[in-house]
Amino acid sequence: MNPLDPKEFRKQGHMIIDFLADYYQNISNYPVLSQVEPNYLKKLLPSSAPSNPESIETILEDYKKHIIPGITHWQSPNYFAYFPSSGSTAGFLGEMLSTGLNVVGFNWISSPAATELENVVIDWLGEILNLPKSFLFKGNGGGVLLGTTCEGILGTLVVARDKILSKIGSENIGKLVVYGSDQTHCAIQKAAHIIGINPKNFRAIKTNKLNSFTLLPELLLSTIENDLKNGLVPCYLCVTVGTTSTTAIDPVGLLCKVAKDYGIWVHVDAAYAGSACICPEFRYLIDGVEDADSFSLNAHKWFLTNLDCCCLWLKDPNSLIKCLSTTNSEYLKNSASDSKQVVDYKDWQVTLSRRFRALKVWIVLRSYGVDNLRNFLRSHIEMAKTFEGLVKMDKRFEIFVPRTLSVICFRILPYSKKVANGKVQNGGVKLISNGDDFVANGKVQNGGVKLISNGEDFVANEINRKLLDSINGSGDVYMTHVKLISSENVVANEINRKLLDSINGSGDVYMTHAMVEGVYVIRCAIGATLTEEMHVVKAWKIVQDHADLILKDRKG
Repeated sequence: MNPLDPKEFRKQGHMIIDFLADYYQNISNYPVLSQVEPNYLKKLLPSSAPSNPESIETILEDYKKHIIPGITHWQSPNYFAYFPSSGSTAGFLGEMLSTGLNVVGFNWISSPAATELENVVIDWLGEILNLPKSFLFKGNGGGVLLGTTCEGILGTLVVARDKILSKIGSENIGKLVVYGSDQTHCAIQKAAHIIGINPKNFRAIKTNKLNSFTLLPELLLSTIENDLKNGLVPCYLCVTVGTTSTTAIDPVGLLCKVAKDYGIWVHVDAAYAGSACICPEFRYLIDGVEDADSFSLNAHKWFLTNLDCCCLWLKDPNSLIKCLSTTNSEYLKNSASDSKQVVDYKDWQVTLSRRFRALKVWIVLRSYGVDNLRNFLRSHIEMAKTFEGLVKMDKRFEIFVPRTLSVICFRILPYSKKVANGKVQNGGVKLISNGDDFVANGKVQNGGVKLISNGEDFVANEINRKLLDSINGSGDVYMTHVKLISSENVVANEINRKLLDSINGSGDVYMTHAMVEGVYVIRCAIGATLTEEMHVVKAWKIVQDHADLILKDRKG
């Protein structure tokens, strides 16, 4: 047996490429969301591994029969869930070359090209994004290609922790506080827990629909000041550009200014939306990043670079190296590292071993060019505008939050009715009852109807929120709040949940949901490589068809 026989590799490699080419050609024929039941595979595969070799033909046949049915097809043009995981021929080929070489580039000497190409492409990307020079190698900053944003947050959080503890003593770790919004990715809470920060010291600062679910600087400031009064120590702030639920854009510059006054490390998480910032018209989304300490985006989300590839930039890489360095290990010592003239990426990440990710970024950039990458992103945003327009045309639905890029958050409003010939002067009024509304000629026929302004609840909530912040900010007393979900939202949430289950159960498209301020919304995230406008129009027709069925069954 020769596991790297060139002749056999060529034969089997061609078979795999042919299989994948056919897969992409026919991908729209598969149910987007896998329709299998839990534990299905155990019933289909042998209970133990084979003692003797099996042919690649046999393995591929089983792959088609047993594995493909259990795949949710992220590359399908009808995939609109979570965030995109855009792949490309260039990304795939770069991954093949990286896997084919199979180098373990933990330090420069283990494969100089792996390190130096990473240095080059991370600066290329930084320049395309118009990042401040202080984040680039050529400006005494620098960057690294990690697996995911979770790794980037964990690494930078370690730096922030150690910088503070070097001043106040490691015994005071229980005083450190980490800040984000209630829309910040859960990765930050997980990372804080891993490095020993008290889970009670994570501040998920409340956001609201009135401010498009962004983190407000004044709320951050009042939260910090309250923590200081209680003897706690502000440590780290995660600013999000494109939150997972609604793609909210936190005001980077304003939040950095607040944090700077308290010596807080600021990390800007632009995992999804960061890619769009290579387009000049969207660069404003990260205005103020020059005052942050670190910045990251996931090239595997929306930049045609197959999973996995998170790009992390730091103004002061030495602070990260100091925390994660493994220079004391004799078996890792070498003259190149001792010269201090090279980068050893093992000291920029939690793990020692690492993959040659730079190859696929390099090939993507060279194969498509920056102009085509910008147009690729713009095409998805235009498709999102199309979907948004279709939703707005159907009065049964609402866009729950303003669309920023290519994610549309919408829901069906089962109680919303237009008043035909009534004299309702306030255009913001909707009629809501415990059951179906029936308004004809301006007369209420089924009783129990109350008038609720579209804006009054939000305004009242905001006033009461500010009142509570003011009370607590005084330090004289401390009170908390509770948000009650109205009966209308309970019913609406259940209907939207059923609608989404029905849509996804069809296998025709796949979307996911978010829960914000007690409201269940459906997310349509446009960004799959193969998606075209016809797929977007078809997706909306599928939503409407399933809404017709859901509402018909409810009335019946």
